[in-house]
Amino acid sequence: MPPMQPHWDIFCRVVDNYGDIGVCWRLARQLAAEHGKRVRLWVDDLASLQPLCPACDPALPAQALAGVEVRHWVDDATVDWLAEAKIADVVVEAFACELPPGYVAGMAQRPARPVWLNLEYLSAESWVESCHGMASPHPSLPLTKHFVFPGFSPSTAGLPREARLPAAPLAALPATPEISLFCYATAPVASLLEAFAASPRPLRCLVPPGQPLAAVRACLGGDGPWQLGLARIEPIPFLAQDDYDALLRRCAINFVRGEDSFVRAQWAGRPFVWQIYRQDDDAHLGKLDAFLDRYCADLAEPAARALRQLFLAWNTGADCTAAWADFLGHYDAIAHHAAGWNAALRMQPDLATNLVKFCAAQV
Repeated sequence: MPPMQPHWDIFCRVVDNYGDIGVCWRLARQLAAEHGKRVRLWVDDLASLQPLCPACDPALPAQALAGVEVRHWVDDATVDWLAEAKIADVVVEAFACELPPGYVAGMAQRPARPVWLNLEYLSAESWVESCHGMASPHPSLPLTKHFVFPGFSPSTAGLPREARLPAAPLAALPATPEISLFCYATAPVASLLEAFAASPRPLRCLVPPGQPLAAVRACLGGDGPWQLGLARIEPIPFLAQDDYDALLRRCAINFVRGEDSFVRAQWAGRPFVWQIYRQDDDAHLGKLDAFLDRYCADLAEPAARALRQLFLAWNTGADCTAAWADFLGHYDAIAHHAAGWNAALRMQPDLATNLVKFCAAQV
């Protein structure tokens, strides 16, 4: 008989609405579907998973979805983790969410200690390459945690990417471009709408529920759709992950945020504008600059400057009307670069494959 596949536990505490759970859900699905792993995904807020996976019932404590056992993670010191769930062979602590103390104690009691991974947030900063895979012994238990950093180079854990990722063919700006708008409430949506209203060509802007639609409604009033000159602004339903991926591939330009949609926009191979998750003291702006330095390294001027100006305006709340016009004026060069960046990233191993190989080397 073939050997039993290792059992993986992924713990996710939802912080950024759909970013954290989006990454963890994709990873869990891929580990099960492509690597044959037995995966349990522990989530503290199942209501955030349901829009991404409509089959999810937030009221259930346990359910099977897409080959993954999804469990409601309840913060309760009285839970007996040894009785509640067999400790896994591989334990993924997503984004420093802090495992339940009782679960950690159970890990230490296993004769064969589990591989313990702390999955960090994605960063383009150069220091993550030297820290990827770093071991951190537990201060009092016979356990070692390894820090794994997703990233954009072969010296990191790579990016989430399924094996059958659709191709991203290069396309010119269509006569009536579609634009997806997924942003935080802090984005300068009002100035973007002003730029859309002044557009010399027709366009459609597709806005999902939540913070994006709330920002548009605050500017325009009513429930939409709205007509601003030649621009049509249309509310759309919240889309499951696979449907959202298809939307990104269809749109000529994608405004994205956080981590999950940011990565998926790059796999779509289309021009995009990223709003990074805001941090205290504007620490996020250094991370944004690190990505722009890496992303624009092979993009010639003045297209690189146009792209940077729009990214910075979008992330600092500045007026983006002029930056939007400049971005559109260099669309062909930016689109060609997005396709080339996509192709280069596809040459690297994906996150799930790298994690499986890393864990195999620890046994």
